[in-house]
Amino acid sequence: MLTDNKKRPDGLQLDLSQAETILCEKCGNGLFIQSFFLKKLSAVVSPTGQEAVIPVQVYSCGNCGAVPPKLLEGSGLDSQ
Repeated sequence: MLTDNKKRPDGLQLDLSQAETILCEKCGNGLFIQSFFLKKLSAVVSPTGQEAVIPVQVYSCGNCGAVPPKLLEGSGLDSQ
């Protein structure tokens, strides 16, 4: 695990004090948990020709469950 002012394996330094902490826009919480959207893909558009359920990993607020919209930008997912 890399912490403040520790050298990365490639020799570069990483200073996490310079990084933005993402907070939940709804409740202000700073802890997030791994969550999944489950997308159902029709057999008509599936490359295998069979219906499929595809898990898409996201991070949701550990307090209220909201998914930060800025983490969904460009993903093809909308905040649900």
